[in-house]
Amino acid sequence: MMGLLLDSGWLRGAAAKWLPAQCVDVHGAVSLAPGSLWKHRAHAGEHVLTCHAGQVWLTREGDATDHILRAGESLRMEKPGLVVVQALRPAHFELSRDTEPGPRLGEGLLLGLIAVTAFSLTLPATRVAVPELGATLVGLGRALVAALLAGVLLAVRGERLPERRYWPRLALVAGGVVVGFPLFSALAMRAMPAAHGAVLVGIMPGATAVAAVLRARERPSGAFWLASALGVVCVLAFATTRGAGRLTAGDGLVLLAVAAGALGYAEGGALARELGSWRVICWALVMAAPVLAPVVAISVGGHVPEASARAWLGFGYVSLVSMFLGFLAWYRAMALGGVARVSQLQLLQPLLTLLWSVLLLGETVGRGTIGAALLVVLCVLAGVRSRVRLMPVRGK
Repeated sequence: MMGLLLDSGWLRGAAAKWLPAQCVDVHGAVSLAPGSLWKHRAHAGEHVLTCHAGQVWLTREGDATDHILRAGESLRMEKPGLVVVQALRPAHFELSRDTEPGPRLGEGLLLGLIAVTAFSLTLPATRVAVPELGATLVGLGRALVAALLAGVLLAVRGERLPERRYWPRLALVAGGVVVGFPLFSALAMRAMPAAHGAVLVGIMPGATAVAAVLRARERPSGAFWLASALGVVCVLAFATTRGAGRLTAGDGLVLLAVAAGALGYAEGGALARELGSWRVICWALVMAAPVLAPVVAISVGGHVPEASARAWLGFGYVSLVSMFLGFLAWYRAMALGGVARVSQLQLLQPLLTLLWSVLLLGETVGRGTIGAALLVVLCVLAGVRSRVRLMPVRGK
């Protein structure tokens, strides 16, 4: 909000009058007492502001979003303009010129590729585990294992419980990516080939983009909506032709999983600006655990199910990698390489899932399935590249 206000000429002039009296304007390491302000006008070239201790609030000229950085977090600023920082707690931070973006970008893309590869194995692993362990245990039990790991991480880092005002939004994230997507996809994998599900899940980046632009009150171009609509048409056409002229129950479950996941990702992305990305998924897991534990306990009937090592290996994979390690790598990748660049790697996920379905499950993937997957990838790529302008603010 302040970022938008700083775009107005009269407020920039007012800021120039009152800010110097109560803030430090230097380039380098800065220490601030709570409530103190700091300003700097960044010129051409990328800059990185890193919070080494405490907590700071940051707004910058031309950015509609305010940012909160905690110790160890950084914000890359590519555009010139006025930057204003206020210490929410005793803080120590540093503004530096990003003179070596190549290594950071390379590391971010590598981590992003690792995360996407990890996610691409989720449907095949679920397909292996569900027939023996059941959809409820695989869909919701994985979140309990991941919640235990997340709780340990939060405790080791000494993280405090988020403020109450964040709880409804964390619940929305949990409902989407902790409960909705895992449960619906697990239910669908009871009878659906993983390759078939991969094509449907291929619209996830586009669905997330739609949810994100609506969540952020942005104004998508006509090309964005056209590409998104074409992607949905491709998916529905593929599902219909494979289902004897109609959508099956499994198709409906996967589409529900996509809708839930897209909503959770979009809300999580917005909330990550305030809490930090890895904290969002960790707290969503931990806060969902008390609700999920009784449901999982009832589903297993108080005893450990008998299943093959292969099924338990699939369950272990979706619990440890898909629900926890994959998210940590993905969020770190976006922090290093930027959301716009790294998110493009997600377009590889359905194609990788098709590959694993053939190699690990022995499924047959026909030309129609491969063609549909490629069409979905192209539609999503066109949609992501065509968005988006901010909606005008009243009074500007």
